[in-house]
Amino acid sequence: MATLDTQKEAGPAARATAGRAPRARRRDRRRNRTAAHVPLGRRLRRDRTLLLMTVPALALVLVFHYVPILGNVVAFQDYDPYVSTNGVTAMLESPWVGLAQFERVFSDPGFWHAVENTLVLFVLQLVLFFPVPIALALLVNSILRPRVRAVVQAVLYLPHFFSWVLVITVFQQILGGAGIIAQTLRQHGHEGFDLMTDPAVFKFLVTAEGIWKDAGWGVIVFLAALAAVNQDLYEAAAMDGANRWRRMWHVTLPALRPVIALLLVLRVGDALTVGFEQLLLQRDAVGPGAAEVLDTFVWWTGLRSQDFSYAAAAGLVKGVVGLVLVLSANKAAHLMGEQGVYRK
Repeated sequence: MATLDTQKEAGPAARATAGRAPRARRRDRRRNRTAAHVPLGRRLRRDRTLLLMTVPALALVLVFHYVPILGNVVAFQDYDPYVSTNGVTAMLESPWVGLAQFERVFSDPGFWHAVENTLVLFVLQLVLFFPVPIALALLVNSILRPRVRAVVQAVLYLPHFFSWVLVITVFQQILGGAGIIAQTLRQHGHEGFDLMTDPAVFKFLVTAEGIWKDAGWGVIVFLAALAAVNQDLYEAAAMDGANRWRRMWHVTLPALRPVIALLLVLRVGDALTVGFEQLLLQRDAVGPGAAEVLDTFVWWTGLRSQDFSYAAAAGLVKGVVGLVLVLSANKAAHLMGEQGVYRK
């Protein structure tokens, strides 16, 4: 009744204005859609500076990632680089063999042994390596003093910039047969050891090297995600009586879930790549039985013996399997309610 009385008191002018309001809103929406639809030419002129800045990166991606894809054609040939001094001409003149190279790959016991070692290393790194950056990020985020926090971050990031040669040398000086631990044991009457040449512990050794080198670098992504968490959520949880562990479980970890899901999908897609340089440097020390993975298998049996078609076929199989793993892991992320690499 109060509303009707108000409308009666407002008179015809107010009722006419109320009637025009929906039309005005529709007109405003049309204007907004028209303003949002900017012609392509105008957008290119508007963003030409940003587009020019991306040209070098696009050129690098094109030259080093997309152009080499054309070379996969040799996987279906009996490629002979000596047919011509020009590699492109050699590809055009090499005879086609269809799927013969793939039959060689799948019937090679060495290939399947390399696949087995690769999958074992991937599982170990996923279980032992993947959680470490998350735990380090939580620890660093709990440091209140900015100066101490900056020093801890610098110490964690530093090993990422070391080459694998230096990393393996450091581990050799600590865990090798002439390392500081073995020498100390011998000086006190105990038997020394040499973990750097022990095939039984090699997979754990490789995982430890990877953790020391790259775990600190992985902290950056999780710290960036933690910086975006609304601090009011922590205050509300504290007012509700949640202690530090409960706040971490109910506020911090849910905030990290999208980033964890994304990195997990990418890690699963990279399952067949477990570190070429790292393993190649230690392959002679422990033997191919423990250190042979798909990347080193392609190098030794394909490129080093100049059997390029065989190496291309093995590499192509690895790429296809990696693509299937990425799509499967991304689908699993969607089923769990996360975005993954891309939206549905």
